[in-house]
Amino acid sequence: MELQDIKEIEKATKKGRTEVSRLGIALFFIVCVMLYASTLAEGHNAVMLVIAAMIGGYMAMNIGANDVANNVGPAVGSRAITMAGALAIAAIFESAGALIAGGDVITTIRNGIIDPTRIPQGETFILLMMAALLAGALWLNIATAVGAPVSTTHSIVGAVLGAGIMAVGAEVVQWKMMAGIAASWVISPVLGGLCAALMLAFARHTITSKENMAVAAVKNVPFLVGFMAWVFTAYLLMKGLGKVWKTTPLQAGMIGLAVGVAVFSLLRPLLRTRLPQMSNDKESVNQLFTVPLIFSAALLSFAHGANDVANAVGPLAAIYDALSSPHADGVAVQAAIPLWVMVVGAFGISVGLGLYGPRVIHAVGSEITELDKISAFCVAISATVTVIVASHLGLPVSSTHIAVGGVFGVGFLREYWLTRYARIEEEIRAHHPENDQAAIDAFLDRFNAAPLKEKGEMLAELKRQSKLSADPANFSKPERKSLKKVYRREVVKRAQVKKIVAAWLITVPASAFMAAGVFYLLNIVLR
Repeated sequence: MELQDIKEIEKATKKGRTEVSRLGIALFFIVCVMLYASTLAEGHNAVMLVIAAMIGGYMAMNIGANDVANNVGPAVGSRAITMAGALAIAAIFESAGALIAGGDVITTIRNGIIDPTRIPQGETFILLMMAALLAGALWLNIATAVGAPVSTTHSIVGAVLGAGIMAVGAEVVQWKMMAGIAASWVISPVLGGLCAALMLAFARHTITSKENMAVAAVKNVPFLVGFMAWVFTAYLLMKGLGKVWKTTPLQAGMIGLAVGVAVFSLLRPLLRTRLPQMSNDKESVNQLFTVPLIFSAALLSFAHGANDVANAVGPLAAIYDALSSPHADGVAVQAAIPLWVMVVGAFGISVGLGLYGPRVIHAVGSEITELDKISAFCVAISATVTVIVASHLGLPVSSTHIAVGGVFGVGFLREYWLTRYARIEEEIRAHHPENDQAAIDAFLDRFNAAPLKEKGEMLAELKRQSKLSADPANFSKPERKSLKKVYRREVVKRAQVKKIVAAWLITVPASAFMAAGVFYLLNIVLR
């Protein structure tokens, strides 16, 4: 066999070896969890606890592989941070959030979707929680494999729902709560998309549409970054540190405002000193958002670790509570979270993130639409603002849906701008003689450099002078539609949008059906 043939074979099998290595590391982590849990388990319930701990470790890995992408995806997609840097930041701050601010108690029945008074204490409840944990993890695994970011919360909700119905019956479900969760499928991405689009429109109006972008950036970027510091501080106090430092929304808002003012006061003079070195283009403005995006990835990861990880490993805490201290009066509504459970969750997230996280991070950051640093900044800040407002109003929203909805929002807004500019360019070309290319180019140069208000005035004057029809370029209706579709495909990838939305819609029913099947099997095998 030729040396070249051997090299080709090695190249072809490299991907397979990589996947096998990832699987081996994942299995090694599960074995470590098994050994760790076996040192804590005692009595006749030892086997049950070890099995539950292994499932909990598997769940934690899948959270790291899928859910963390929402926090760092936009920063990676905009090239504010490398993939390796994002993985390191997310692993450190997710783990820190879980271990430092994860809280000491958790609701045993996720989101109150099933009535705990109808569930018999003992093996039924333990098997229900195990089935929910395993089914939720399996669904996250499937979603990660296809590159679809889905909600961990919804996965657990669906799994508890399905296992509860299989264990007790449909009467155990609190359907009013389920209706609210179903509403969040629509509310979350719409709110996130609208907020991100408004933020991007504001940035364009105040900075990138100005004739002197550098001066406009020095003037307005401190306001945007100060606002980000305000909402991120409030978010961190309310969601990230809420379990270890109790503050009211008003207190969190006031502390955040003080931090925002301080950041603004420090940043503005710093940018003024940089103004002489800044070039008057969008890339120079984009660079100003690099550091804020890195901070946003870290803070969002910390808040996610503190808030969502505990919820995700809640079923494991509930199983441990039921095994170690059975409640005579039925299922406990709350259970203490042992440190070892949070350790399993924190390390599992880091392992899953490092092994399989890049797939979903790429999907969020670059496969839906192309993000620059300004767009990524708008996505990050809008996700934070939307979660704060929705939480204050009591709306059941998903942070995953909000973040990905923000990416949709900035993508569709940019698509609208490009499509609109295509029509404007058609009008400009049609208002000049066909052979006067120099006049067309000169007008387009002036038009592109003009502020928004002046652009409108130039177009109005052009129409008044020519008095041409509404379709001056003489394109047929099918041709105009075809042109718009070309621009839409270039900005937002429809296939990716459809895949993600489909995954969102089937998350709860899919995890519910899987949990029902898992509960049925566990009931046969372990009883």
